[in-house]
Amino acid sequence: MNPASFTPCARLCLVLAAASVAILPSHAQDAPPPVETFFSNPLLERAELSPSGRYLAALSGAPGRRDMLVVVDLSDNKPRLVAGYTDADVFQFQWVNDKRLLFNLTDKQVGPGGRHLASGLYAVDRDGAKLRQLAHRRSMQGVVAAPSLGDRRMLPWHTFMLGQRGAQDSDKVYVTSIELASRFDVRTVNLLHLDTVTGRAQTVQRPGPVDAWLLDNAGEPRLAVNSEDGKTTFHYREPSGGAWRTIARYATYDGDAPFSPVGFGSDGTLFVRASLGKDTTALHRFDMASGKVVPEPVVVTPGYDFNGALVGRPGKLLGVRYETDAVGHVWFDQDMQAVQQKVDQLMPGTINMITVPARPETPWVLVASYSDLRPLAYNLYNLETGKLNPVGKSREGIDPRRMARQDAVRYKARDGREIPALLTIPAGGKKNLPLVVLVHGGPYVRGNRWGWDPETQFLASRDYAVVEPDFRGSRGYGQAHFQAGWKQWGLAMQDDIADAARWAIAQGIADPKRISIAGASYGGYAALMGLVKDPELYKCGINWVGVTDINLLYDGHWSFESDLQEDFKVHGMPVLIGDQVKDAAQFKATSPIEQAARITQPLLMAYGAVDRRVPLYHGTKLRDAVKKHNQQVEWVVYPEEGHGWSQPATRFDFWTRVEKFLATHIGDKAAQ
Repeated sequence: MNPASFTPCARLCLVLAAASVAILPSHAQDAPPPVETFFSNPLLERAELSPSGRYLAALSGAPGRRDMLVVVDLSDNKPRLVAGYTDADVFQFQWVNDKRLLFNLTDKQVGPGGRHLASGLYAVDRDGAKLRQLAHRRSMQGVVAAPSLGDRRMLPWHTFMLGQRGAQDSDKVYVTSIELASRFDVRTVNLLHLDTVTGRAQTVQRPGPVDAWLLDNAGEPRLAVNSEDGKTTFHYREPSGGAWRTIARYATYDGDAPFSPVGFGSDGTLFVRASLGKDTTALHRFDMASGKVVPEPVVVTPGYDFNGALVGRPGKLLGVRYETDAVGHVWFDQDMQAVQQKVDQLMPGTINMITVPARPETPWVLVASYSDLRPLAYNLYNLETGKLNPVGKSREGIDPRRMARQDAVRYKARDGREIPALLTIPAGGKKNLPLVVLVHGGPYVRGNRWGWDPETQFLASRDYAVVEPDFRGSRGYGQAHFQAGWKQWGLAMQDDIADAARWAIAQGIADPKRISIAGASYGGYAALMGLVKDPELYKCGINWVGVTDINLLYDGHWSFESDLQEDFKVHGMPVLIGDQVKDAAQFKATSPIEQAARITQPLLMAYGAVDRRVPLYHGTKLRDAVKKHNQQVEWVVYPEEGHGWSQPATRFDFWTRVEKFLATHIGDKAAQ
């Protein structure tokens, strides 16, 4: 691989300029697509080539039936049903070798409150033969489901797929087995080497408690990570002898991590993301001999923290996939660079992500494509003929001509900080539109990514402009942007969100009299605090599964055991959100419950009855407090849902409510 430093260019502007789809304003007068078009389950969630590249496995769905695992022989394009059930959906899968696959199950017809079985673990040959259950699907209430494939000894229910490509040269695969201190507090994660034919498993020796494992380019365990007592430790497993040694340890939540692992190259080199004193991280090599990050970067993404993955096959690192304003690639392999250029020429209006088989014996590579106008779709590209063969779309019924353009923008907050955001304008490019400020959850994550999104496109299809700010505290834009959001719930973070709306007004995009704020989880909290702090700006608000009081995150009236990790509550929350004692006055001033009397605008609230992150009590207490003086509160509880909407019926109902609510308060009805 060429050791030179690469600085990739942002590709979004090039993709938009080359887009082949025209927006037709005449469609604006047509009836908008129904809610089901946006919020049904995807028809094709995932596809993956076998190690040889001759076979393609995919999860296939359709209205009225369960998701199934299908394998296509690309030599004759004949599909075969490999695994399908009447009472369960195939959930995840991976190739064990060119003949055998590993998969697990879920039930997409019930929400979290109705699920009593774990995902289990199964293996099957690509022709549907030699199906074997490898792990139990134990009831969450403690009742063990009878093994469906005989009474042979199986692994416990808390055995899961690792989700990383192994060696793919035998019937064995690495899986994880979790030891729990409590239902949601993990003591350690064991790594098992599992024979998918015999069911026998061997535990990999670990260096101590482990939270995560990383396989190397050859598919062998090479790195183990543990976070406890506010410290994160990296352990490296020597290729010769298998001995473990510690290569780094740092404070988890002080914002000064020396590096985080990305993956291993074919020569055993560990690639990491690191800042080395700069504001943003880049991709670097890690020198095992010195225990230090190599100063010269491999890939730099100006204005963004490096976020991406290595692309390769056993024995060869081909390139790097990264994300800035959109997904892009740096190819170290010149042949792959040429392939990327040819694929982009064939599909100029989309981001095209190429994956390669482990040991190619056929000319196929898999291409996953998307844009702001098009949901994810899969194609096969033939290296010999230069032609594309469609595999399938994740969603049918989406007409790109009727979707809305989305742009990555930046605006200035009131203190001068530059805030990244996504702006989506309805087809036709109108001005002075009703605006929805859509706030991401987390909040300490990168919240927004350019591309087709059902929530954003649904709102735009109803003629709302949508702005989605990555306010301070959001990850992905450098350490200063991240740390500027520490202990700023309801304060500077909230001001950034309001400044997005004011920027949209100044640009002539938004009608200042028709603006709503909406979001889930932290976004729901921000929607509530927006109504509190900026009543003249927001005419209404929508909160689903939103936090209504920071103290309740620590110790508030749990009807279920919280799924927040204890280490995060003890060491992370005081740094990122605030200390219950030291910041008590701030918590009160920024609590929607404590400030409920100031919420006078129309409010739509929705919660899941079995939410373990933000329990129903958050919603009921705020509802009761607001209704004492404000009768414009619409309230809905979904009995089987948790922290988000897993069921299509829930999504249909909720977004139909959103449509009616917005139409009444900032839409056409409000304008009349």
